[in-house]
Amino acid sequence: MRLVNTRERYGLVAIALHWLVALTVIALFALGLWMVELDYYDAWYRRAPALHKAIGILLFLVVVIRIGWHWFNPRPQSIGGGIEVTMARLVHRVLLILPLLVMFSGYLISTADGSSVDVFSLFEVPAIISDIEGQEDIAGDVHLVLAITLVVIAALHMLAAFKHHFIDRDATLRRMLGFHART
Repeated sequence: MRLVNTRERYGLVAIALHWLVALTVIALFALGLWMVELDYYDAWYRRAPALHKAIGILLFLVVVIRIGWHWFNPRPQSIGGGIEVTMARLVHRVLLILPLLVMFSGYLISTADGSSVDVFSLFEVPAIISDIEGQEDIAGDVHLVLAITLVVIAALHMLAAFKHHFIDRDATLRRMLGFHART
């Protein structure tokens, strides 16, 4: 398998970035839902948010790399036509940008009190925007809505891939799984 995309199929880098982002978003969503239910005396009360933040910052970097790869690499030709291709392009753009918005709102939650975000003791991301009245609560509400929206759109994206595979019987899903794209 080639590292770069061709007009017929995705390359290894695009496939790896796609699945790394997808699986990490799902894991962070689950971790986020779980951690907000922890009480003060739970052993994970401080560890879970620190893990969530650190992984979120690293995911931000991966998403930026993914966007760069997406824009500077040829994309396989769309399968289908008309409104389906238009909707696919729109959804793909949303799935590139929405994770950045989710992570930025998470950053605003984490830095509302002026604290930096520690990333596994490797580096810290400083608080650039803080001390806005209600920042933590507003950013928290936005973060939750955006995260739910991201997961719902990703689920619809997954269902569309299954539709292509099982109903249309085309190569859409096979291309993103790294299999030879038969038509």
